[in-house]
Amino acid sequence: MSRYALVSAVVVADTALLWLDGTDGWRLAPYAVAVALTVAVAGRLPFVAFLVALALAVLTGGSLALLVCTGFQAGYRASARRDLVVTACALSVYVSVLLLVVQRAPGAAEPWMALARVVMLTVLPLLAGRHLAREREHLRRERALIAEQERLRERLRIAHDMHDSLGHLLSLVSVRAAALEVGSLPPEQRRAVGGLADTARAAAAGLHEVVNALRGRDTPGLDDVGDLLARSRAAGSAVTIETSGEAVSLIDARASHAAYRVVQEGLTNAAKHASGTRITVSLDWQPDALLVSVTNAMPRRPAACVPADGNGPRGNGLRGLTERVAAAGGLLRVHPGPREFRLVAMLPLVAVPAGAAT
Repeated sequence: MSRYALVSAVVVADTALLWLDGTDGWRLAPYAVAVALTVAVAGRLPFVAFLVALALAVLTGGSLALLVCTGFQAGYRASARRDLVVTACALSVYVSVLLLVVQRAPGAAEPWMALARVVMLTVLPLLAGRHLAREREHLRRERALIAEQERLRERLRIAHDMHDSLGHLLSLVSVRAAALEVGSLPPEQRRAVGGLADTARAAAAGLHEVVNALRGRDTPGLDDVGDLLARSRAAGSAVTIETSGEAVSLIDARASHAAYRVVQEGLTNAAKHASGTRITVSLDWQPDALLVSVTNAMPRRPAACVPADGNGPRGNGLRGLTERVAAAGGLLRVHPGPREFRLVAMLPLVAVPAGAAT
């Protein structure tokens, strides 16, 4: 039913009841206007309209259709406890006034008839509106849940396809590059193949992050470093961890993830270029920053290391790591030496606004 049809129906019904009850004709026009305005604003101001309807019902002894219409709207729009309290108080006042009028009016109906009238014209419409509002909210949540499940299924499908196709291809590239790297190649070609292998591994790691994001998994952070070290020890690496300062949580998730990636990159480089040497992971908590370092002793046989600018056999993965650390507001430095190789990152303890880091 349209708004205009509803207003017309309520005005005609209540005006006709007053006319049949013997109300003078000159009083019907302002009453009809008041009823029309009340119904018109019931959609936007349901509780105000309901209070006006109760007042008109007390003054005229009628307004039956208006009570039903505004009561339903008030129940349908009630969303806060305050709305329910206001409605209950208004009903209590209406019942009290109605019973007082019934008791004082000569030849009036019994009080229970007045209570039945209140139940039929106010309480039932309120309950009906409230019930329909709950059903509407239930349907909305059900549709939202179904839509979310559809999105999750689509994300899982995409993640599965990416993992099966791209992950397999990147693994083949990495394995073949590693096979060429250990073969008899000239130094320049060996470095090129090493860079290709590093790029393939970095691409596989990036793909792994994307797949985890599509699957809805959280990215690893500083709290996951312990599991990372445990996996390295299980693979045969001699890893120890040193901590200093008062440990606090990193507010920025980017900084926490960057700290995890620094440790991961340091362990990967050490396992590849200095296999069998002791690796030390250090977490130094400063008043305003966290210093993360991964140090490994250099092998007896001289191996290629990374210059300070991040170029070299190990530099392909470190360039992406430098950008990740910078995005979190930190700094990454590489310290190659004759006896040890050290990877150091400084990460802020407070969040850095996006775009503020350079």
